[in-house]
Amino acid sequence: MTAQSTPVDGPPPTGIPSTGNPPTGDPLRAWADRTSCVQGGDLAFHLTGAAGAAVRVRVTDAVSEQTRLTATVHAPDWTLAVPEEWPSSLYRATFDVPLENRPTTDEAEHEVWFAVRAALTETAAPSRILVSIPFATWRAYTHAGQPHRGLYYSEQPYRAARVSFASPGGGPPPERWEEGLLRWLPDAGYQVDYCSGLDLHNGDELLSHYRLLVVNGHDEYWSMEMRDSVENFARRGGNVAFFAANTAWWQMRLEDDGRTMVCHRDAVTDPMTAIDPRRTTVEWSSAPVDRPENSMTGLSFRRGAGAWGEGMAVMGKEAYTVRFADHWAFAGTGLTDGEPFARGALGYETDACALEWTDGVPRATGVDGTPGSFVVLATADLRHWREYGQGGAATMGVFRLGAGTVFNAGTINWGSVLADDPVADRITRNVLDRLSGAAPGDGWDAAGAPDEVRALAVCESVLFGADTRGRLLCREVSGQNLPWRPVGSAPGIRALASAREAAGGLPLELYAATEDGRLLRRDPVPTPVPGADGEEWTQVGQVPPGTTGLALCDAGIFAVTPHDDTLHYLSALALDEPWQVLGDAGGAIALTTLSCRLWAVTADGRLRTRLPAGPSDGPVAFADAGAPGPPSHPRTTLAAHAGVLYATAPGAPLRVCGGPALPSR
Repeated sequence: MTAQSTPVDGPPPTGIPSTGNPPTGDPLRAWADRTSCVQGGDLAFHLTGAAGAAVRVRVTDAVSEQTRLTATVHAPDWTLAVPEEWPSSLYRATFDVPLENRPTTDEAEHEVWFAVRAALTETAAPSRILVSIPFATWRAYTHAGQPHRGLYYSEQPYRAARVSFASPGGGPPPERWEEGLLRWLPDAGYQVDYCSGLDLHNGDELLSHYRLLVVNGHDEYWSMEMRDSVENFARRGGNVAFFAANTAWWQMRLEDDGRTMVCHRDAVTDPMTAIDPRRTTVEWSSAPVDRPENSMTGLSFRRGAGAWGEGMAVMGKEAYTVRFADHWAFAGTGLTDGEPFARGALGYETDACALEWTDGVPRATGVDGTPGSFVVLATADLRHWREYGQGGAATMGVFRLGAGTVFNAGTINWGSVLADDPVADRITRNVLDRLSGAAPGDGWDAAGAPDEVRALAVCESVLFGADTRGRLLCREVSGQNLPWRPVGSAPGIRALASAREAAGGLPLELYAATEDGRLLRRDPVPTPVPGADGEEWTQVGQVPPGTTGLALCDAGIFAVTPHDDTLHYLSALALDEPWQVLGDAGGAIALTTLSCRLWAVTADGRLRTRLPAGPSDGPVAFADAGAPGPPSHPRTTLAAHAGVLYATAPGAPLRVCGGPALPSR
């Protein structure tokens, strides 16, 4: 049906009675065919209960609260032609019949919420940031407790297993968990695009136009296709920021061309269990799905906390505690480790992961599905929430997922404090700027506090360091700010090296080059290992004078001498043979081996690489890598493990580069 529309700053629509008797019969209800529409597209609406009366519709940008359209329509159908100039945003269409006495418990069934997506054309460049609206979760909570109408509550035998998006209701809950961040974004100067969470179902094409996906508030229900699209997006180099919690808790399915959401929440009653168990609508971490949401989000409500009902008031009392203040997420906040921040942002549900602690520093164990690259930024102990619902914890962190980076704030209520909390504001800006590419950083993240380490090597998944005080140190290979632990002596050691794996019959051992030209070797165990002569290290040969970098690959030892810019080679199977000159070292001051290649860093901070060709292979030159090197320092040292580079220098923090071989995006 055609609408009679008026400019938003003009007089009220004509044809709507302002006096008379109120309508009789059922209250006016409305819904739309879909939860989103592209700029310049059409969106069909349907109305019931108007009994032929003139109906006023007002379409409002729910983020800016600007009215975009007022019109007069007649039931039962109306199609909105979305103007191309309307910004991508979240919208609310409100339908009213004058003088109607609306029930107070109708769950705003006269309102229809929808997202307007950006028209992704060759001439219209999208924003770098896409914000998803959790329509599936909004719909799941609609009609909660009403027999056969809502998915809630989980213990009720008469709850629905199927709910339709083509039905009245389905807007945000009264708490408006998403609203804080949505209102903050334009005030903070961010231009973003919006989509419905349902647009992520088979959303590879949509996501390919963006650098960063933002998941906000309470996004509890995800289809398998949604997860696949988002995880593929990250693995290809896209980034994801979860300012949310209880994320992807339930698997749901979409049927009827996306108009119906199915969630049995029970493997026994779901017929898909016998057909394709991967799609069974239970918790993602439960059998027979067994796909913990941690692998996408880093965190889970399984170890989180929840405060419900009157217990929600506790949210305003809680705060995070900083655990890694040197991380880029806290840049500009002035925070220090152990300091509280973001009071009031935790709740009503939080996500967390399994942790173990070393000298007050947490580390994700991974036993619950959290990726090994996860770095804990902040924690909160919420075990006392048991009296309000679920006791547990809250965790904030960041991790690598393929070539992408994922940040997770670990709380539904993060957006509520943004307008008044400068620290939460700064953290949010850091995340958005970094992950959208507006301020991408140099690729080297802090992984520890400044120390005096001047030599690094990884052996048997342990990171070893030798410091300027002559100590041998060790810690786990991790981006977490774990402390070094003294485990022995490192007398005069200037460079360390170890093979990635056993080769040529050689055991995995630590090799070291000393300032006075000795080549040493010892077992790679994190304890003192004195030999028969009482020394921890055994001298097995000499190194070229002035050696500052050492690397092992395929039973070959490589050394660099910066004073004459030379790369040297020695077979580890013939340590009494003389070193051979391979050619120039490309300015290298430090060496390591990663993925069967030599990697080097120069004094001016360039990262370089070459194949580990020996004397019989002919000349091979170093070439600049696809990633920048660590901050320049004349005594930088390198190590590598599982596709990741580590670098440090005396007085500098330990840094980690998670994608040195990846092309820039």
